[in-house]
Amino acid sequence: MAFTFPDVPRAYPFAGLCSGYLLLMLFNPVRLALRDGLRCLARYPRIWLTFVVLGACYSVFQLATFAPVESANDFDLNQIATLPSWHWPRLKEVWTEVPLPALEGVAGIFDNGTTTFPLSVVAAVLMLINWRGLPGALWSAMRKDYRITRYLIYFVLLLSALASIAKAIDFFLLAHVADPRFLKISASIDAAAFIFEYLLGVYIQVYVITVCLVWIRGLSFNETSLFQFAARRFAYVLKWAGVMICVSMIFVRGPLLLAYFREVPAVLDYLPYQRMLMSIFILAFASVQVSLALHNENLSEAIGAHFRFVRRNFGRFAWFLLIGALHFVIILAFDAVARSAIANRVVALIVWKMTFVLMRGLVIGWLLASWVCLFRQSETRLTGRETWIQY
Repeated sequence: MAFTFPDVPRAYPFAGLCSGYLLLMLFNPVRLALRDGLRCLARYPRIWLTFVVLGACYSVFQLATFAPVESANDFDLNQIATLPSWHWPRLKEVWTEVPLPALEGVAGIFDNGTTTFPLSVVAAVLMLINWRGLPGALWSAMRKDYRITRYLIYFVLLLSALASIAKAIDFFLLAHVADPRFLKISASIDAAAFIFEYLLGVYIQVYVITVCLVWIRGLSFNETSLFQFAARRFAYVLKWAGVMICVSMIFVRGPLLLAYFREVPAVLDYLPYQRMLMSIFILAFASVQVSLALHNENLSEAIGAHFRFVRRNFGRFAWFLLIGALHFVIILAFDAVARSAIANRVVALIVWKMTFVLMRGLVIGWLLASWVCLFRQSETRLTGRETWIQY
């Protein structure tokens, strides 16, 4: 005889999941770093607000460019009032949209947490006018390690900054130019602009790591000095960023750009696998970026330090990855379900996009601050001490 479960109120499974989550967060081996990450965010909200602002600007750009707006009725606020009547899909119907973005989200903690376009256009202009002396600080920091090659590096940086500005103009022209040859030019501009956008994202990541370090060590600072200090640290991280740009250009950006000039079989089906491999590559060298940012090492020393870090702290590092993945899976599952239910309701889509950007910014900021705390604790052999970091 088949056994059937009686009807169980939905609140019970939800309460069970919340209880399990609470137990996991209270008794995992990296709880001290996660707690200190939260305290760092409370002391310096700019950490998570930085990612919220970048994500919000990109979402506004996406909505303005690709939102399904057909008439003024699309902005009817009654769309939200009909929420109970929406078709809410089960998670099993949309779960395929979750794993890859979650993997990329976890990898972003150790590389580049968010996209920087369209604010990269503003950053490119500020760079060209030597805003707060940051380009000058970067140039001075590159003298020691890069010598003659710094001219080539800076030249590429300037060209990609100009390409980022051209990309903004390009988006406007695409709506008015029907020539297929213009698409090839646009794709080339986008590929060049990617270099500046990525490096800007890495600089922002280094700046956030620097803020976390300042909190851990209980230091004080002024904004201009901290920006310039982060620029000098960025000069060391630039070595690893160059490796990441080359790998991305070969395996991700290259095939997409090539598809505009010649037939590339199944390039759109090819991209998800490339993104997955890129994320795995980043995770395989997860501590290289933070090691370069904190220690001013050369690249070979940072890679060696990474493998020593993983060997000595494998269990705690694995737990950190697991908890990071769990949080990205949760928010991305909510996003997949919500977007499916919202469909073409523009007002509801805008509200949800801003809500999701807020959640994602909080998660990225918290996990990045926690990662810096975990890395420092592991280095100074404080992983077993339940002492509060003072500031």
